[in-house]
Amino acid sequence: MVAMSQGLDQDVLVVKDLRVVFHTYAGEVKALDGVDLTVRRKEVLGLVGESGSGKSVTALTIEGLLPQNGEVVSGQIILAGNDLLKESSADLRISRVTDMAMVFQDPTTYLNPVLTVGSQITEIIESEAKLFTKQVIADRLIELDRLEGEGRITPVLEKERAKLKSLSSGAKISKREFKRLSRLYAINILRQVRLPEPERIFKDYPFELSGGMKQRAMIAMALVRRPKLFLADEITTALDVTVQAQILKLLTELREQIDTSVILITHDLAIVAEVCDRVAVMYAGNIVEVADVNELFRNPLHPYTKGLLASIPRPDLKEQEMKSIRGSVPNLIFPPSGCRFHPRCDFAFERCPLEKPKLLEVSKGHFVACFLYEGGQA
Repeated sequence: MVAMSQGLDQDVLVVKDLRVVFHTYAGEVKALDGVDLTVRRKEVLGLVGESGSGKSVTALTIEGLLPQNGEVVSGQIILAGNDLLKESSADLRISRVTDMAMVFQDPTTYLNPVLTVGSQITEIIESEAKLFTKQVIADRLIELDRLEGEGRITPVLEKERAKLKSLSSGAKISKREFKRLSRLYAINILRQVRLPEPERIFKDYPFELSGGMKQRAMIAMALVRRPKLFLADEITTALDVTVQAQILKLLTELREQIDTSVILITHDLAIVAEVCDRVAVMYAGNIVEVADVNELFRNPLHPYTKGLLASIPRPDLKEQEMKSIRGSVPNLIFPPSGCRFHPRCDFAFERCPLEKPKLLEVSKGHFVACFLYEGGQA
């Protein structure tokens, strides 16, 4: 297989030959069947496919959050040079706290209804005080420098800045001071995700927030860590179109502000076209196509990708025939042999049920797993 890397220094995440199964009473579900994926620095990678294609399982495996009946059979997940699958549980927990963050579809499910938004954010910071001490001090110093630039620094704030500079050089910080800085840090994060009146939101309970505000609060909780990798799993599905656009704009802004890379999991190709840099198309536990977003929409190669795009209504055409992909996603306890898409593919031939196609680069940056392009011509 041709590597999908543009240089290790630019690859924040590299997933190689990832295979995951789930042990169930009905049998062994072969959820991921050799997934290969790269995410570059500061890019938004769209991960698309039908429900059941393995998008969320891929994200949960990267985060190390598979349920108890899930098992990683083989593969590598290399984040910032470290193979997460070889890390101890303690090291993986640290990586999850400092390097990765994940936001899910329904924020109500993940926000504690009996705790204020602020306490849920500061709980993350204070539970990992050793990891966050330098971060909260640096954030406050940046804020004080900003106030000075605006001519709003006071003698009291100047005294605080001098104290924080001594703390940043290694002096011991008191629990009370760390708690104060954690609160200021959390409020600043709420401000960064464009929540109005962040000081008030800090004291609010989740039920006092709208759906869009809850999702912003969840993003704030994730961004507290300044992660290298941000995984967003269908985060706009439950939101109206206006709020959806705001959240997507926020994501693209934050990836520049905090130097993070984003995996955006979605089934909505319109969202992909709007915010993603590259797209990886999944089908039945396999990556079947990867390309620059403009290239994918202009020149889709895999029959599955073509089917997905053909099923989208086009407002520029007055009359059009709505197309669908025949059949349904296969039962992954008994997946099809060879190419898993072949029972639904209009172009399948004798070889397709016999062998699994490799993900090959058929033009610069455009990869496809299909025997139709094995000669390297798109």
